[in-house]
Amino acid sequence: MEILYLLIPVSLLLVGLIVWIFLWAVRSGQFDDMEGPAHQIIMDDDDPVIGQQGEACDDTGENPVKPEPPPGSPTSQQNQ
Repeated sequence: MEILYLLIPVSLLLVGLIVWIFLWAVRSGQFDDMEGPAHQIIMDDDDPVIGQQGEACDDTGENPVKPEPPPGSPTSQQNQ
């Protein structure tokens, strides 16, 4: 029975510590967006943006980007 005098305060301290850690995590934004990163991986778009004239553009959609020929092709060897 005397062990309860030790176990009850220790358990209350442990519960208090767990609540404090949980509140810190909530306030620091740990639980803000749980699904966003998972959707970003699935919806990753590596294709270049298509400009108004139908040419590939940079990420802003403004500056046209010339596609680079694959390595080893005759046109890539002429540029060197």
